[in-house]
Amino acid sequence: MTQDIIRNFLRVPADVVRDAAVFQPAILADVAGRRGALHGRIQALRPRMKVAGTAFTVEVRPGDNLMIHAAMSMARPGDVLVIDGKADLTAALMGTIMMTACKQLGIAGVVIDGAVRDTLEIDEMDFPVFAAGFNPNGPTKTCPGRIGHPVTVGGVTVHAGDFIIGDADGVVVVEREKISSLLPLAGKKVADESARIEAIKKGDTTAKWLAGALRTAGVLKEGESL
Repeated sequence: MTQDIIRNFLRVPADVVRDAAVFQPAILADVAGRRGALHGRIQALRPRMKVAGTAFTVEVRPGDNLMIHAAMSMARPGDVLVIDGKADLTAALMGTIMMTACKQLGIAGVVIDGAVRDTLEIDEMDFPVFAAGFNPNGPTKTCPGRIGHPVTVGGVTVHAGDFIIGDADGVVVVEREKISSLLPLAGKKVADESARIEAIKKGDTTAKWLAGALRTAGVLKEGESL
């Protein structure tokens, strides 16, 4: 096997994927240090689409999908194809045929820093796809690339085996080694936010931290208030 293809890597355990998938990507990004969110150009094909799983990384030349086909034949059920398409939107790298095969193979979804096509058909099959855009042009299938190596997708480095989660807000990646330890923090944040929302609904709309932050920033002097 060529060194451009890494076949074996550690994946997030299935039970951790299941437990992490209940949280919004925004919650996990917050407890991960407000980081890990891919650039907003990578969006769900339809707002209802959600994905969670282990990153199976693919790097391609712009406009060429040869290595995506290779990756599909290697991916395991529950993997998410995370494709560095170099943000190129001049040709779609995947369409109905490939997405249908991905779904049949048990691949959890596709995250691609590039374009897709056949969006209506993909919508109908309800397969989660997150892409940078759309284009009816088809790709070539001639250029080498890499599989299983670190990639940069939406400005964020993704390693094979990392945890990937996406919804209508966008996509977040969390390092495989970190995701388990973040789950208790995510649970606490959900509880805290729910309590705060309930308090707001009862009339407690004042942000308790605001005055202190404004003084620290030099907007208010000591003893001043809004």
